[in-house]
Amino acid sequence: MAKKAAKKEVRKSNIPVKKEVKTGDDKVYIIKAENTVLDIAQGFGISNAVLIKKLMQYGMMASVNQTLDRETIELLALDFNVKVEDEVITDATRYDEIEIVDDPKDLVKRPPIITIMGHVDHGKTTLLDAIRKARVVEGEAGGITQHIGAYQVNWNGDKITFIDTPGHAAFTEMRARGAKVTDICILVVAADDGVMPQTVEALEHAKAAKVPIIVAVNKVDKPTANPENVMNELSNYDLLPEAWGGKTPYVMVSALKRQGLDELLDVILLLSEIEEYKANPNRLAKGTIIEASLDKSRGPVATFIVETGTLKVGDIVVAGNTYGKVRTMTDDLKRRYEEAGPASPVEVTGLNTVPQAGDIFMAFSDEKTARQIAATREARDRENERKFTKAKSLDSMFSNLEDTEKVLNIVLKGDVQGSIEALKGMLAKIDIDGFHANLVRAGVGAISESDVTLAKASDAILIGFNVRPNAAVRSLAENEGVELRLYNVVYRIIEDIEKALKGMLEPTFEEVVTGQIEVRETFKVSKIGTIAGCYVTDGYVAKDALVRVVRDGIVVYEGKLASLKRFKDDVKEVRKGFECGLSVEDFNDIKVGDIIEASKLEEVEA
Repeated sequence: MAKKAAKKEVRKSNIPVKKEVKTGDDKVYIIKAENTVLDIAQGFGISNAVLIKKLMQYGMMASVNQTLDRETIELLALDFNVKVEDEVITDATRYDEIEIVDDPKDLVKRPPIITIMGHVDHGKTTLLDAIRKARVVEGEAGGITQHIGAYQVNWNGDKITFIDTPGHAAFTEMRARGAKVTDICILVVAADDGVMPQTVEALEHAKAAKVPIIVAVNKVDKPTANPENVMNELSNYDLLPEAWGGKTPYVMVSALKRQGLDELLDVILLLSEIEEYKANPNRLAKGTIIEASLDKSRGPVATFIVETGTLKVGDIVVAGNTYGKVRTMTDDLKRRYEEAGPASPVEVTGLNTVPQAGDIFMAFSDEKTARQIAATREARDRENERKFTKAKSLDSMFSNLEDTEKVLNIVLKGDVQGSIEALKGMLAKIDIDGFHANLVRAGVGAISESDVTLAKASDAILIGFNVRPNAAVRSLAENEGVELRLYNVVYRIIEDIEKALKGMLEPTFEEVVTGQIEVRETFKVSKIGTIAGCYVTDGYVAKDALVRVVRDGIVVYEGKLASLKRFKDDVKEVRKGFECGLSVEDFNDIKVGDIIEASKLEEVEA
């Protein structure tokens, strides 16, 4: 016990100690995360006009609210004889902005973190799976593989961490987030297809993150494969192959036939040796969340990539606006760990709510501090959300022609973090005649009354993706005049919003919820399947109704009623307060406690 306590003492705090600033005649400007022309002028002790005039001499036209990069600030500082220093953040609530600088003697070698990017259908997922399966076949571990967004492999005695980032254009934001935590990017390009728009997009993310790029030319086993063409095309993007005198490694692979995987892993390790990736394991952990969701049995779960320090079971962590004590840590093979060192990917339980993918997490020494930091950060974000006062619908947003904001506010709820990130990326790209969509809040889980309240306060519509509200929430939305729209297809959301922004919502069929039914008993009947004994809690259910089976706020099935009975008789409909028996077409996994939502299609005018 004493030995364990002594070991814990070695783990240093991540919060830097504030240094005393020496005063003197020289002016000192502190470089922050964002530096506007106004901030710099005030810091330099000069007028805005003088600074803007100087920028014009540099060939830059800038307004007082425009942010400047570090290089420009340092150039200005030389001209105005001002010293520049980096801001030393000592406010624990800004822990995610703190840059940890370790003593070189405390650093040890760590595994490289690899992100695989590329155009959809070019074999990125197949390549990830091939590497994963090779590990299991080699006997490192057996068991059921679960998707946690990252995994680790052993290769020639060294570990390599792989992050799985989605490959479709809708997931641009997630790809960008993956590049922030990665050391090396593998760009997958199909030998028979060549460079595509998403290939260039992925390439730009990797370059922006300033990480080395390895090109994996996939599908070389196909008769139509033309690797030379791929190399020619990518040379135009400054990815000149090593074989042609450049610096970019190209590896010929076939993920489907598992050819070239050994060479690819060898190249990764060689590049890692050159880059010398190191971290200090003897401090409280800090890293990034790459995936998060709400599990009905385990509560909030999040995949952590530890970047520095060591995360241990029992550690107190803050992640964005949430906190908690690490209860369990598992990898993609469901193996449990007591601790996870630098570059380790682990799925963590124990947080009090679902964090956002992309949030920075940090371990703290006591729970009281962590709780206060999370509460302060959440209060700060909520304050930023309370800027609006009136509810709005998609159909009525053009009723006020003098609206100068040109913005449609949205509160978004989804079933998993990946869906939320996809929608965020797509919504950010919408811009029709100056009108755009603004995401007030996005979260994982069932739609709640607080979501309705926020939508009303922020003049927003409320969108649910693969989640459903209960009758009370639906009623509150109607009473408050908040438009509630529910979807199960990502692109339908975007289409509706674009049509609204264009003022082109056409007459269409709209789904109207008629009632909710609670499952109280289930019976297995041979040749028929599962019959559910139910009670209609709201509205009514008709025999030709469309139905959704909702479990813990998440839609698990959509279809039609197969039968509707009162006792032994078939009936046309059953209303609130009555019991009934029903079965659902092609679905027998009905469970006691499920909520069945009945609806019908009605033709409506926009």
